[in-house]
Amino acid sequence: MHLYLYADQILLQVQDYWYHVPFRFWDELINRQGLHDFLLNAYPDWEMAATIPQQTPLAPIGQQEVWASGVTYQKSKEARMEEAKEAGGGDFYDRVYDADRPELFFKANPHRVVGPEGYLRIRQDSYWDVPEPELTLFICSQGTIEGYTIGNDMSSRSIEGENPLYLPQAKTYDASAGLGPCLYVPAEPISPQTEIQLQIFRAGAEIFAESIQLSRMKRTLSELAAYLYRECSFPHGCFLMTGTGIVPPDSFTLQAGDRVEISIENIGQLKNMIVTKG
Repeated sequence: MHLYLYADQILLQVQDYWYHVPFRFWDELINRQGLHDFLLNAYPDWEMAATIPQQTPLAPIGQQEVWASGVTYQKSKEARMEEAKEAGGGDFYDRVYDADRPELFFKANPHRVVGPEGYLRIRQDSYWDVPEPELTLFICSQGTIEGYTIGNDMSSRSIEGENPLYLPQAKTYDASAGLGPCLYVPAEPISPQTEIQLQIFRAGAEIFAESIQLSRMKRTLSELAAYLYRECSFPHGCFLMTGTGIVPPDSFTLQAGDRVEISIENIGQLKNMIVTKG
């Protein structure tokens, strides 16, 4: 099942059928344990939508914070070590990859999150910027994973590489996070064989494409969620990006006008344009 948030309504997609969700507030709907079972039992009584919606959905977020995980894939570890070598911080990434405690950091408030077809930004004081395609968890306030969406953890590699202590500036700024197109609510946890695909287009031509399976992630999704909720409470639930295993070559940097498309099996596709100013 897939939940879509629109400016004037919430819709549920069950296979090829669409239903009007009789909830006014997104957070009231999604922030519950057993979200799948709730939807399964409730939707037969909901009004079926007469037509498939033509408008673009919003980012599937209400009042939730967005957090992110780092160095959860081997390729990410190697890229972070290389970019921070001259700053003397490369060893930190090697250590955290093998440590019991994962790297977790705050990513965005809702007002810094961009939905499908929205404009994601690269910092004007950065010269090396990349998208980071990530499976993103929705974790309810009780700490259980209730759904999944697609995340784009935009990152300034030049700023983070200059000094690891600059990570918050490299990661958190206006329009630095993409989420969408929906909240995927399956009956079972998402399969480790699920594939994430990234495509980047410039002037209409594909300039980068790569894919990876979730099975390549070193840590489990439940492990990341449990560490985040150890000493933090989230009254409306929380979104957690789970790290990227797709890293463009060091010679690549995003430019204004690029189009980034991230696809995850069973969830859909998140498409965004890149700009430098809001």
